[in-house]
Amino acid sequence: MKGWRKKQDVHQVTDAKPSLSSDIHRREISYLIKMGIRTLCLILAVVVPVPVPYRLLFIAAAVFLPYIAVIGANERGKDAPPPTFHTPEANQSEIPRHRREIGS
Repeated sequence: MKGWRKKQDVHQVTDAKPSLSSDIHRREISYLIKMGIRTLCLILAVVVPVPVPYRLLFIAAAVFLPYIAVIGANERGKDAPPPTFHTPEANQSEIPRHRREIGS
């Protein structure tokens, strides 16, 4: 007799997605950290006397980190579903609520 009942989905608080403000805050912090590393690489490339290969590595990091930082900052939450623009089709056999008459 177990098979006749439908299993209900049990939702837990831990299944909830983070709020929009906490997601934005996480992305802002990540962006600021990456741009701070970029600034440090730029300073190391110009001010500190290091061999040329290290200087080129610091310059490359200073050039490519902004791209990586912007891509990461524009990334939505990892658990968030992609935006959809599909509207569900209306059931044509049902009268819409706003069109029902009293007594029907």
